Amino acid sequence: MSNIRVIDSAENYNMKIEVLQYEKLAGNSPYSAADLFYAEKMNIKLKQIKITLKNPSASIVTEAGALHYMKGNIELKTGITPGQSVGGFLKNLATSVVTNESAVKPHYVGQGEIYLEPTFGHYAILTMENTKLIADKGIFYCCEPALQIGVETMKNLSTAVAGGEGLFQTKISGSGICVLSIPVPMEELVQVDLNNEVLKVDGNFGLFRMGNIDFNVERSTKSLIGSAATGEGLLQTYRGTGRVWLAPTASVYQNRIVGHR
Repeated sequence: MSNIRVIDSAENYNMKIEVLQYEKLAGNSPYSAADLFYAEKMNIKLKQIKITLKNPSASIVTEAGALHYMKGNIELKTGITPGQSVGGFLKNLATSVVTNESAVKPHYVGQGEIYLEPTFGHYAILTMENTKLIADKGIFYCCEPALQIGVETMKNLSTAVAGGEGLFQTKISGSGICVLSIPVPMEELVQVDLNNEVLKVDGNFGLFRMGNIDFNVERSTKSLIGSAATGEGLLQTYRGTGRVWLAPTASVYQNRIVGHR
């Protein structure tokens, strides 16, 4: 029986993206004994993203430094287009600073297999169809180049500060396959569908949202005294139509094992 199994995947004409999971670590590990102890107790396995590019014109965009190894007729490009202006590069640089993403994202073009760095983290593979996804900054991992990566700015400073998300989040828009690195296993995410409805969350475990949804931070009751009396205070509030992904178990994983990147 193979030590590696596929736990999630998505596929289209150009590529196939898989999450590989290593069932056992047989030899010495660069991680500490405490890290491995907690990983074993919590059933957290080492994982790796495998990307199969099916034809010579297929391509993928990843975070800088994500490559582990690759096989086939694949060309690595910088992601900087010929003739790109200094202003365009500086715009990308500014975007990278506020979203915790790399300014220059490598483009891999060709036919073959690409393996990204193995980690103890978790991944969400999403197939987007002409929509917009807003995610916590720093969790973008890779996507098809047809998707546009940008910045979503909070509507006001109070929401940015009180919500714990900062003033900016990562915006991914268009159609294609996208991979996010997330703090909990995919099966522990809770998907909440909204149809012109309101979702209120006590905490900052809302990871990403898709569709036409506004985000704000509001008091749990209309009055400040009422909010204090209920003990709930401020709530993250999502309004509109679309889907919100929550990670209710995220706090359990904090400070338990090594980071996923």
